[in-house]
Amino acid sequence: MSLEQLSPAPAPKCGVYAPYYPQAQKKQVLPYAIGLFDQGALEGKRSIEGAESIPFIATWNISALPADLCRCRIQFDGNAELSYEVMMANFEFVDFLIEVIVGYKRTRIADFSQGFYRKLLRLEE
Repeated sequence: MSLEQLSPAPAPKCGVYAPYYPQAQKKQVLPYAIGLFDQGALEGKRSIEGAESIPFIATWNISALPADLCRCRIQFDGNAELSYEVMMANFEFVDFLIEVIVGYKRTRIADFSQGFYRKLLRLEE
């Protein structure tokens, strides 16, 4: 499914996550980010400066509570050797999905933020 066709999550589900996102812009995008979270997967392209973008497929487990742990796996270019995994709280992962949606509206490319990739590659530890 394209991010263009993304359905927002119902209000009660968003209400559980709302306290984690005090910013007005994030609250507006939150229903769509939770809708994407509930799909459990995202296909996109990692932009590489000065080179071609690399396609990826990200998958994650779905659970209801913001504090539950989310395990996200991402595979680049359909190559098992280019697979990575990261665990974080659902509310943190949904925040990255908010960034994906905001970025998509700007660039028409589904991609995670630099912060997500730093966490994925454990560059922030």
